[in-house]
Amino acid sequence: MDKFYKLLLAMLIWGAGLGHAVAQSTGCPARPVPGTVVSNPYDLYSTNGVLKAAFNFQSELGTFLQECYIYQASTGPVEAPTLHLNPGDRLILSLTNRLSYLPPPPPGQNPTMTAMARMPVMPERAVKDNPCIGGTMTATSTNIHFHGLNIPPVCHQDEIIDTDIENTDPPFEYSFEVPKNDAPGMYWYHPHLHGQATLQVNGGAAGALIVGGMEKVKSQVGGLPERILIIRQQFRNPNSWLAGPNQLTLNYQSAVAPLPLPIIQMQPGVKEFWRVANASSQAFLTLAVLFGQTAQQLEIIALDGIPVTAPYTATSVVLPPAGRAEFIVTGPAAGEAATFWQTGFDTGPIGNPNNAQALAAIQATTAAKEPTALPRAPAKPAALVPPRFAGLNRLTPTKRRKIYFAEATNGSNGPTEFFITVDGQVPKVFSMSDPPAITTTVGAVEDWTVENRSGETHAFHIHQVHFLFMAINGVAQVDPQLRDTVVVPAWSGTGAYPSVTLRLDFRDPEIAGTFVFHCHVLDHEDAGMMAKIQVNPR
Repeated sequence: MDKFYKLLLAMLIWGAGLGHAVAQSTGCPARPVPGTVVSNPYDLYSTNGVLKAAFNFQSELGTFLQECYIYQASTGPVEAPTLHLNPGDRLILSLTNRLSYLPPPPPGQNPTMTAMARMPVMPERAVKDNPCIGGTMTATSTNIHFHGLNIPPVCHQDEIIDTDIENTDPPFEYSFEVPKNDAPGMYWYHPHLHGQATLQVNGGAAGALIVGGMEKVKSQVGGLPERILIIRQQFRNPNSWLAGPNQLTLNYQSAVAPLPLPIIQMQPGVKEFWRVANASSQAFLTLAVLFGQTAQQLEIIALDGIPVTAPYTATSVVLPPAGRAEFIVTGPAAGEAATFWQTGFDTGPIGNPNNAQALAAIQATTAAKEPTALPRAPAKPAALVPPRFAGLNRLTPTKRRKIYFAEATNGSNGPTEFFITVDGQVPKVFSMSDPPAITTTVGAVEDWTVENRSGETHAFHIHQVHFLFMAINGVAQVDPQLRDTVVVPAWSGTGAYPSVTLRLDFRDPEIAGTFVFHCHVLDHEDAGMMAKIQVNPR
């Protein structure tokens, strides 16, 4: 897989020069110096039910390739601000794409025409000036996916099949309303142009979106400092910005030795509400807070933006790429050694290494400046709109399906092909011109068994809806939770294929349309591990 991954990304960068040259961007804001105190991203809040903002999408070429969402704050440009909205609020986001022309790879790393022929290609725009009807895929095109939000799959809202914003287009406006029955929690935004997602997300283009009101449904977080931590990846190659090993960052600060660790400062013994997003392109994370060598209890409040049925404690939490976890952390005593860790994750016989590493040092000091606190929990809980997906565990599915992940290598040293296939259909590398692999109707409730027939772990994700995580390897979950991304374990090579069973809710008419499901290991998705589903109106 690594050989194909490197070749594909080199192709994407080289392919940027196949279209038109554009003016160079002014670059990205400076990212934090290693070993400094971690701060929350810049916050933008809705006012009178509306949050209006403008981003420039730009790139900068240095030791690392940086691709960045830039917001012009009163204090100067900031990168990837956190968008704070409430249920029923409207987001109006203007995106100006000015990704730069990127030069071809150095000699000896040019892609072959054979590999070039394997690239998924979108058709030329029928009308050049309409970003809503597709275009030629290049490394300087983009769009945005609002991951986890249950909003319509239409252009200018959350549509990624045909929406293609080129780097010479005028500002493109996203405008949508957060559903009144969407859960409070952590969501995120990132580019999702097929074939370019790995490059752009690894460049750093990702940010948090918070739907407010958690203190209204989980009173124990009311009044707690809100710490927002976003774990990303970037290419790690000291001599080149081309594809190579990846390193993790925490709020854009490198977390790789021999550089000093990022520093999280807390008041001694204070409780904080941590909202953590795995915005990496391919890393599976097992997160823990250690005092010395002892993992601490974390009070789990929400997963993938959805409050858990009942809070529980755990000493670690697993996040696939795109997963989010929200939990209460009690800080160490003054002078006590503490660290925030990725304790490692085994991705299977042919998976990429996800080795243990410290992400940050935690310092307990009375000089710590705590993040802004959430509002206090209301003395009397307000009447809430019944949440979306309510009662899903009690419904009888109208349809059962089996879907599977698989991989195939072309020859002894050829690129790997990646598939996600509905059982009974022929495995196929995804193309944007493909018809829907699944067709269903508004009102359907379906149980999907998702198998992994490959030797590396995959991460199943579907747009527009959350699903109820019902079972793993046929064993029912004791307390099923709603998720939007879930780990599908690697196959050992013998015995039954690992599987997860998910209940999908297509009852809300707002999600009628065509959207996608895929592996959220982004180089797998870019290489073809994606398919369409069409939900017809009732």
